[in-house]
Amino acid sequence: MSLTGKHVLSSDLFDRESLEELFELADLLTPVARGRQVTRVLEGAVMASLFFEASTRTRLSCESAFLRLGGGVTSTTGAEIMSIAKGESLADTSRVVSGYCDLVVMRHPEVSAVHEFAAATHVPVINGGNGAGEHPTQALLDMFALHREFARTGRRMDGRRLALVGDLRHGRTVHSLMKLVSRYEDLTIVCVAPESLGMPADLLELAESRGHRIELSDDPESGLKDADLVYTTRLQTERFTDRPVPYSDAFRVDKALVSRACRADAVIMHPLPRDGRPGSNDLATDLNDDPRLAIFRQTDAGIPMRMALFASVLGVADAVPGSLRPAAWYRPDYTGPEDAPFYKNVAL
Repeated sequence: MSLTGKHVLSSDLFDRESLEELFELADLLTPVARGRQVTRVLEGAVMASLFFEASTRTRLSCESAFLRLGGGVTSTTGAEIMSIAKGESLADTSRVVSGYCDLVVMRHPEVSAVHEFAAATHVPVINGGNGAGEHPTQALLDMFALHREFARTGRRMDGRRLALVGDLRHGRTVHSLMKLVSRYEDLTIVCVAPESLGMPADLLELAESRGHRIELSDDPESGLKDADLVYTTRLQTERFTDRPVPYSDAFRVDKALVSRACRADAVIMHPLPRDGRPGSNDLATDLNDDPRLAIFRQTDAGIPMRMALFASVLGVADAVPGSLRPAAWYRPDYTGPEDAPFYKNVAL
Protein backbone atom coordinates (compact mmCIF):
# COMPACT_ATOMS: atom_id res chain seq x y z
CA MET A 1 0.00 0.00 0.00
CA SER A 2 1.44 3.38 -1.00
CA LEU A 3 1.38 6.05 1.71
CA THR A 4 2.40 8.86 -0.65
CA GLY A 5 0.29 11.94 -0.10
CA LYS A 6 -1.93 10.35 2.54
CA HIS A 7 -3.08 11.88 5.83
CA VAL A 8 -2.10 9.75 8.84
CA LEU A 9 -4.98 10.40 11.24
CA SER A 10 -5.62 6.91 12.59
CA SER A 11 -3.91 3.55 12.92
CA ASP A 12 -6.74 2.22 10.77
CA LEU A 13 -4.62 3.29 7.79
CA PHE A 14 -2.07 0.50 8.28
CA ASP A 15 -2.31 -3.18 7.47
CA ARG A 16 0.31 -5.78 8.33
CA GLU A 17 2.12 -5.43 5.00
CA SER A 18 2.48 -1.66 5.31
CA LEU A 19 3.67 -2.02 8.91
CA GLU A 20 6.41 -4.43 7.92
CA GLU A 21 7.47 -2.20 5.01
CA LEU A 22 7.82 0.68 7.46
CA PHE A 23 9.85 -1.55 9.83
CA GLU A 24 12.29 -2.34 7.01
CA LEU A 25 12.70 1.32 6.13
CA ALA A 26 13.06 2.30 9.80
CA ASP A 27 15.79 -0.34 10.22
CA LEU A 28 17.63 1.19 7.25
CA LEU A 29 17.27 4.68 8.71
CA THR A 30 18.30 3.79 12.25
CA PRO A 31 21.99 4.67 11.70
CA VAL A 32 20.81 8.08 10.47
CA ALA A 33 18.66 8.50 13.59
CA ARG A 34 21.69 7.58 15.70
CA GLY A 35 23.90 10.16 13.96
CA ARG A 36 26.11 7.59 12.22
CA GLN A 37 24.89 8.21 8.69
CA VAL A 38 23.40 11.14 6.79
CA THR A 39 20.66 11.44 4.17
CA ARG A 40 19.16 14.48 2.46
CA VAL A 41 16.15 12.95 0.70
CA LEU A 42 13.89 15.75 2.03
CA GLU A 43 16.26 18.63 1.39
CA GLY A 44 14.15 21.73 0.72
CA ALA A 45 10.96 20.27 2.22
CA VAL A 46 9.34 22.00 5.21
CA MET A 47 7.32 20.45 8.03
CA ALA A 48 4.94 22.56 10.12
CA SER A 49 4.90 21.39 13.74
CA LEU A 50 1.55 22.62 15.06
CA PHE A 51 0.90 21.67 18.69
CA PHE A 52 -2.22 23.07 20.34
CA GLU A 53 -1.48 20.93 23.41
CA ALA A 54 1.72 20.43 25.39
CA SER A 55 4.23 17.92 24.08
CA THR A 56 7.89 17.12 24.58
CA ARG A 57 8.72 13.70 23.11
CA THR A 58 6.34 13.71 20.14
CA ARG A 59 7.17 17.24 19.03
CA LEU A 60 10.95 16.90 19.40
CA SER A 61 10.98 13.41 17.90
CA CYS A 62 8.97 14.47 14.84
CA GLU A 63 11.04 17.58 14.34
CA SER A 64 14.32 15.68 14.75
CA ALA A 65 13.13 13.00 12.32
CA PHE A 66 12.31 15.56 9.63
CA LEU A 67 15.61 17.38 10.16
CA ARG A 68 17.54 14.09 9.97
CA LEU A 69 15.99 13.57 6.52
CA GLY A 70 17.40 16.92 5.40
CA GLY A 71 14.18 18.92 5.69
CA GLY A 72 13.38 22.07 7.60
CA VAL A 73 10.88 22.69 10.41
CA THR A 74 8.69 25.61 11.36
CA SER A 75 6.79 25.27 14.61
CA THR A 76 4.42 26.82 17.10
CA THR A 77 3.05 25.50 20.41
CA GLY A 78 0.03 26.43 22.51
CA ALA A 79 -3.43 27.49 21.36
CA GLU A 80 -3.21 30.71 23.34
CA ILE A 81 -0.49 32.11 21.03
CA MET A 82 -2.14 31.07 17.76
CA SER A 83 -4.63 33.01 15.66
CA ILE A 84 -7.38 30.65 16.87
CA ALA A 85 -7.22 32.63 20.11
CA LYS A 86 -8.34 35.61 18.00
CA GLY A 87 -11.33 33.73 16.63
CA GLU A 88 -9.85 32.15 13.50
CA SER A 89 -11.40 28.80 12.50
CA LEU A 90 -9.40 25.58 12.29
CA ALA A 91 -10.23 25.41 8.58
CA ASP A 92 -8.77 28.87 7.95
CA THR A 93 -5.67 28.05 10.00
CA SER A 94 -5.26 24.81 8.05
CA ARG A 95 -5.52 26.50 4.67
CA VAL A 96 -3.01 29.18 5.67
CA VAL A 97 -0.45 26.83 7.24
CA SER A 98 -0.58 24.46 4.27
CA GLY A 99 0.76 27.32 2.15
CA TYR A 100 3.88 27.41 4.31
CA CYS A 101 4.89 23.76 4.28
CA ASP A 102 4.84 20.33 2.66
CA LEU A 103 3.57 18.34 5.67
CA VAL A 104 1.87 19.14 8.99
CA VAL A 105 2.21 17.33 12.30
CA MET A 106 -0.62 18.40 14.57
CA ARG A 107 -1.68 17.77 18.17
CA HIS A 108 -4.98 19.02 19.56
CA PRO A 109 -6.95 18.28 22.76
CA GLU A 110 -10.22 17.77 20.83
CA VAL A 111 -10.73 14.40 19.13
CA SER A 112 -12.35 15.78 15.97
CA ALA A 113 -10.01 18.73 15.42
CA VAL A 114 -7.32 16.91 13.44
CA HIS A 115 -9.95 15.54 11.04
CA GLU A 116 -11.41 19.02 10.54
CA PHE A 117 -7.93 20.40 9.97
CA ALA A 118 -7.00 17.69 7.45
CA ALA A 119 -10.24 18.22 5.50
CA ALA A 120 -9.26 21.84 4.79
CA THR A 121 -5.71 21.30 3.53
CA HIS A 122 -3.94 19.96 0.44
CA VAL A 123 -0.78 18.74 2.24
CA PRO A 124 -0.49 15.53 4.31
CA VAL A 125 -1.46 15.87 7.97
CA ILE A 126 0.03 13.58 10.63
CA ASN A 127 -1.95 13.14 13.85
CA GLY A 128 0.38 13.82 16.77
CA GLY A 129 -2.35 13.03 19.30
CA ASN A 130 -6.01 14.08 19.31
CA GLY A 131 -7.36 14.24 22.84
CA ALA A 132 -8.40 10.82 24.09
CA GLY A 133 -8.69 9.58 20.50
CA GLU A 134 -5.53 8.22 18.91
CA HIS A 135 -1.78 8.65 18.59
CA PRO A 136 -0.81 6.69 15.47
CA THR A 137 2.88 7.65 15.29
CA GLN A 138 3.36 6.53 18.92
CA ALA A 139 1.73 3.22 18.09
CA LEU A 140 4.00 2.82 15.06
CA LEU A 141 7.13 3.36 17.12
CA ASP A 142 5.77 1.05 19.83
CA MET A 143 5.26 -1.68 17.24
CA PHE A 144 8.72 -1.13 15.76
CA ALA A 145 10.31 -1.31 19.22
CA LEU A 146 8.32 -4.42 20.11
CA HIS A 147 9.23 -6.05 16.79
CA ARG A 148 12.91 -5.54 17.70
CA GLU A 149 12.52 -6.71 21.29
CA PHE A 150 10.81 -9.94 20.24
CA ALA A 151 13.29 -10.53 17.40
CA ARG A 152 16.18 -10.22 19.84
CA THR A 153 14.78 -13.13 21.88
CA GLY A 154 13.67 -15.18 18.87
CA ARG A 155 9.95 -14.47 19.19
CA ARG A 156 7.40 -13.40 16.60
CA MET A 157 4.42 -11.18 17.28
CA ASP A 158 1.94 -13.90 16.30
CA GLY A 159 0.71 -16.04 19.19
CA ARG A 160 1.88 -13.74 21.97
CA ARG A 161 0.16 -12.76 25.21
CA LEU A 162 -0.05 -8.98 25.67
CA ALA A 163 -1.05 -7.18 28.88
CA LEU A 164 -2.25 -3.57 28.52
CA VAL A 165 -2.35 -1.92 31.94
CA GLY A 166 -3.69 1.35 33.33
CA ASP A 167 -6.02 4.03 32.01
CA LEU A 168 -7.19 2.27 28.87
CA ARG A 169 -10.29 4.43 28.40
CA HIS A 170 -8.51 7.76 27.98
CA GLY A 171 -5.08 6.59 26.84
CA ARG A 172 -4.89 7.41 23.12
CA THR A 173 -1.64 5.47 22.73
CA VAL A 174 -3.28 2.15 23.64
CA HIS A 175 -6.22 2.89 21.34
CA SER A 176 -3.90 3.19 18.35
CA LEU A 177 -1.76 0.28 19.55
CA MET A 178 -4.81 -1.97 19.83
CA LYS A 179 -5.59 -1.38 16.17
CA LEU A 180 -2.04 -2.23 15.09
CA VAL A 181 -1.37 -5.31 17.22
CA SER A 182 -4.67 -6.79 16.12
CA ARG A 183 -3.31 -6.91 12.56
CA TYR A 184 -1.26 -9.91 13.74
CA GLU A 185 -2.57 -13.39 14.50
CA ASP A 186 -3.58 -15.56 17.45
CA LEU A 187 -3.03 -13.04 20.24
CA THR A 188 -4.31 -13.04 23.80
CA ILE A 189 -4.86 -9.42 24.82
CA VAL A 190 -5.35 -8.87 28.54
CA CYS A 191 -6.83 -5.46 29.39
CA VAL A 192 -5.93 -4.69 33.01
CA ALA A 193 -7.81 -1.68 34.36
CA PRO A 194 -10.56 -0.64 36.77
CA GLU A 195 -13.93 -1.11 35.08
CA SER A 196 -14.46 2.64 34.72
CA LEU A 197 -11.09 2.99 32.94
CA GLY A 198 -11.46 -0.05 30.68
CA MET A 199 -10.70 -0.26 26.97
CA PRO A 200 -13.51 1.18 24.79
CA ALA A 201 -15.94 -1.50 23.64
CA ASP A 202 -15.44 -0.80 19.93
CA LEU A 203 -11.73 -1.60 20.20
CA LEU A 204 -12.42 -4.83 22.08
CA GLU A 205 -14.92 -5.80 19.40
CA LEU A 206 -12.41 -4.98 16.65
CA ALA A 207 -9.77 -7.25 18.16
CA GLU A 208 -12.27 -10.05 18.67
CA SER A 209 -13.49 -9.70 15.07
CA ARG A 210 -9.91 -10.30 13.94
CA GLY A 211 -9.76 -13.58 15.85
CA HIS A 212 -7.99 -12.58 19.05
CA ARG A 213 -8.81 -13.63 22.62
CA ILE A 214 -9.72 -10.80 24.99
CA GLU A 215 -9.43 -11.04 28.76
CA LEU A 216 -10.52 -8.30 31.17
CA SER A 217 -8.99 -7.96 34.61
CA ASP A 218 -8.85 -5.42 37.42
CA ASP A 219 -6.00 -7.29 39.13
CA PRO A 220 -2.55 -6.38 37.76
CA GLU A 221 -0.79 -9.30 39.47
CA SER A 222 -2.91 -11.91 37.68
CA GLY A 223 -3.14 -9.83 34.50
CA LEU A 224 0.64 -9.63 34.08
CA LYS A 225 1.17 -13.35 34.59
CA ASP A 226 2.76 -15.09 31.57
CA ALA A 227 2.54 -11.94 29.42
CA ASP A 228 5.16 -11.48 26.71
CA LEU A 229 4.48 -7.73 26.75
CA VAL A 230 3.47 -5.51 29.65
CA TYR A 231 2.41 -2.14 28.24
CA THR A 232 1.53 0.19 31.08
CA THR A 233 0.06 3.69 30.85
CA ARG A 234 -0.30 6.57 33.27
CA LEU A 235 -3.61 7.86 34.56
CA GLN A 236 -4.74 10.55 32.10
CA THR A 237 -5.67 13.09 34.78
CA GLU A 238 -5.97 15.87 32.20
CA ARG A 239 -8.93 14.00 30.64
CA PHE A 240 -10.88 14.06 33.93
CA THR A 241 -13.01 16.95 35.14
CA ASP A 242 -14.50 16.74 38.63
CA ARG A 243 -14.90 12.98 38.73
CA PRO A 244 -13.05 10.96 41.38
CA VAL A 245 -10.08 8.96 40.13
CA PRO A 246 -10.77 5.23 40.67
CA TYR A 247 -7.17 4.10 40.79
CA SER A 248 -5.48 2.11 43.55
CA ASP A 249 -1.82 1.45 44.29
CA ALA A 250 -2.31 -2.06 42.89
CA PHE A 251 -1.72 -0.45 39.48
CA ARG A 252 1.77 0.70 40.40
CA VAL A 253 4.04 -1.47 38.25
CA ASP A 254 7.20 -1.70 40.33
CA LYS A 255 10.05 -4.11 40.95
CA ALA A 256 8.11 -6.09 43.55
CA LEU A 257 5.12 -6.65 41.25
CA VAL A 258 7.30 -7.49 38.26
CA SER A 259 9.34 -9.96 40.33
CA ARG A 260 6.19 -11.74 41.46
CA ALA A 261 4.19 -11.71 38.25
CA CYS A 262 6.29 -11.30 35.12
CA ARG A 263 8.12 -13.73 32.88
CA ALA A 264 11.91 -13.59 32.81
CA ASP A 265 11.78 -12.54 29.14
CA ALA A 266 8.82 -10.14 29.35
CA VAL A 267 9.10 -6.79 27.58
CA ILE A 268 7.99 -3.84 29.70
CA MET A 269 6.93 -0.71 27.80
CA HIS A 270 5.32 2.66 28.51
CA PRO A 271 4.51 5.47 26.05
CA LEU A 272 5.84 8.11 28.48
CA PRO A 273 5.77 10.41 30.26
CA ARG A 274 5.65 8.23 33.35
CA ASP A 275 4.90 9.71 36.73
CA GLY A 276 7.46 8.24 39.10
CA ARG A 277 6.39 10.25 42.12
CA PRO A 278 5.18 8.40 45.23
CA GLY A 279 1.46 7.71 45.06
CA SER A 280 1.24 8.13 41.29
CA ASN A 281 0.53 4.42 40.71
CA ASP A 282 2.43 4.43 37.43
CA LEU A 283 5.53 2.63 36.16
CA ALA A 284 8.07 2.86 38.97
CA THR A 285 11.64 4.10 38.61
CA ASP A 286 12.95 1.17 40.68
CA LEU A 287 12.75 -0.87 37.46
CA ASN A 288 15.35 1.29 35.71
CA ASP A 289 18.06 -1.35 36.08
CA ASP A 290 15.83 -4.23 34.94
CA PRO A 291 16.84 -5.31 31.39
CA ARG A 292 13.20 -6.10 30.64
CA LEU A 293 12.38 -2.40 30.85
CA ALA A 294 12.38 -1.20 27.22
CA ILE A 295 11.09 2.37 27.62
CA PHE A 296 14.28 4.06 26.45
CA ARG A 297 14.83 1.63 23.59
CA GLN A 298 11.18 2.39 22.82
CA THR A 299 11.77 6.16 22.65
CA ASP A 300 14.91 5.61 20.57
CA ALA A 301 12.69 3.83 18.03
CA GLY A 302 10.66 7.01 17.56
CA ILE A 303 13.00 8.92 15.27
CA PRO A 304 13.74 6.14 12.74
CA MET A 305 10.07 5.13 12.60
CA ARG A 306 8.90 8.71 12.10
CA MET A 307 11.62 9.19 9.50
CA ALA A 308 10.30 6.13 7.67
CA LEU A 309 6.75 7.49 7.86
CA PHE A 310 7.67 10.98 6.60
CA ALA A 311 9.77 9.56 3.75
CA SER A 312 6.88 7.29 2.75
CA VAL A 313 4.19 9.98 2.95
CA LEU A 314 6.32 12.39 0.91
CA GLY A 315 7.16 9.73 -1.67
CA VAL A 316 10.95 9.48 -1.26
CA ALA A 317 11.24 6.08 0.45
CA ASP A 318 12.78 4.47 -2.65
CA ALA A 319 15.48 7.15 -2.74
CA VAL A 320 16.71 6.42 0.79
CA PRO A 321 19.09 3.46 0.14
CA GLY A 322 21.15 5.30 -2.45
CA SER A 323 21.28 8.51 -0.43
CA LEU A 324 23.05 7.26 2.69
CA ARG A 325 26.58 8.36 3.53
CA PRO A 326 28.72 8.26 6.69
CA ALA A 327 28.39 11.05 9.23
CA ALA A 328 31.52 13.00 10.08
CA TRP A 329 30.91 13.76 13.74
CA TYR A 330 31.44 11.74 16.92
CA ARG A 331 28.60 9.76 18.47
CA PRO A 332 28.78 7.52 21.57
CA ASP A 333 28.09 3.80 21.27
CA TYR A 334 25.08 3.84 23.57
CA THR A 335 22.86 6.43 25.15
CA GLY A 336 22.80 5.90 28.90
CA PRO A 337 24.42 4.05 31.82
CA GLU A 338 21.24 2.20 32.73
CA ASP A 339 20.64 0.66 29.29
CA ALA A 340 20.57 -3.14 29.29
CA PRO A 341 23.91 -4.87 28.58
CA PHE A 342 22.71 -6.24 25.23
CA TYR A 343 21.98 -2.67 24.11
CA LYS A 344 25.42 -1.25 24.83
CA ASN A 345 27.99 -0.99 22.06
CA VAL A 346 25.40 -1.94 19.44
CA ALA A 347 24.82 0.45 16.57
CA LEU A 348 21.05 0.23 16.68
